[in-house]
Amino acid sequence: MDPERQRLYCDVLARELVPAMGCTEPIAVAYAGALARRILGASPDRILLAVSGNIIKNVKSVIVPHTGGRKGLATAVSAGVVFGNPDGKLEVLSGATDADLAALDRFLDRTEVTVTRAGTRDPFDIQVTLYGQGQSAFVRILGEHTNVVELRRGDEILLSKPWAEEKPHLPKEYAELSIREIVTFADEADLTPLIPLLDRQIEYNTAIAKEGLTGKYGAGIGRILLRSYGASVQNRAKAWAAAGSDARMNGCEKPVIINSGSGNQGLTASLPVWVYAQELGVSRERLYRALLVSNLVTIRLKTGIGSLSAYCGATSAGAGAGAGISYLYGGGYEEIAHTVVNALAINSGMICDGAKSSCAAKIASAVEAGLLGMQMNMHDSEFISGDGIVIKGVENTIDAVSALAREGMRQTEEEILQIMIG
Repeated sequence: MDPERQRLYCDVLARELVPAMGCTEPIAVAYAGALARRILGASPDRILLAVSGNIIKNVKSVIVPHTGGRKGLATAVSAGVVFGNPDGKLEVLSGATDADLAALDRFLDRTEVTVTRAGTRDPFDIQVTLYGQGQSAFVRILGEHTNVVELRRGDEILLSKPWAEEKPHLPKEYAELSIREIVTFADEADLTPLIPLLDRQIEYNTAIAKEGLTGKYGAGIGRILLRSYGASVQNRAKAWAAAGSDARMNGCEKPVIINSGSGNQGLTASLPVWVYAQELGVSRERLYRALLVSNLVTIRLKTGIGSLSAYCGATSAGAGAGAGISYLYGGGYEEIAHTVVNALAINSGMICDGAKSSCAAKIASAVEAGLLGMQMNMHDSEFISGDGIVIKGVENTIDAVSALAREGMRQTEEEILQIMIG
């Protein structure tokens, strides 16, 4: 692979594998609130928060980190306003103190916070308006968690970035990713600039998984898996990924390294690969290269879907994990391509009904699909073109699933919201 293509893949990984505290949707809301407070320059008397349905869905039932167990959109935006540091982006709330939490309670008691559904069709839309001292401040984040497209102070436009709605909002180089080239990159990449990224992913994600396995978080899916089905490597791979989500969705304030804007996807793409690497006793270098496969396959699968959808993102990350584990076993392009197609054929269609405790169980299911997809290939079995949504060629199948998730499940999204919030 030529150096320019290697740099492209390195840039994608550096952009995606970043730390975040807690569920990324409430954090994005808090980030918008913190930015708006900086623009206003004072504590507001009133907040108007307009968000897309996907944001409502993903914030409704999850604990906002560093808020003492509080939930909801009003909490998220108010925390950003009261003590958020916008320079921290997805770690905007990480500096919270006990005094900050007391101030947050007082702020929520005295401040009017109105939450509405945004009128746009973009699945990721956050609009925050603060009013105070005869002035207003407006922030809009669109498409991705830190993609600020508009800033205003009163009528003064501070930032205005053109942005097309209803399309995946990713740099154009993401469209150039392919499974074949991902495997080539994993084989040939100079690991020197990537090792710090991958070491941090291993360190952060194993730490929060251990917390989930030892603490009492959510439904305790990781612990239940180990107690019920034993310590086989297959079960441990599922349990560790699920445990990370157990903790993350239910108030653990340890950071995770995300993938495609999601901590759950970051956990799912990395922890099963790490578990199998320990079991197989492979070199650290082999683990790094397998993580390149799992992370990049996940990114490739998510590129055509967008950051939020009615389609559960763990499905993509579980297929990515299966691809990375296939690489640990010596799999090349053919084996990895078949693993991905098989996994997508098994689990595509699992819905996203918001961030909450059951995400851990969905992660376990997604990892199982990735592992079964890999085992099918090892036993000379595969799903072929014409088997449901499978189309000849791995890239064609990925594109078909992307269209299903992005366009075909729009009405599903509306039905999910009706069930959840009416």
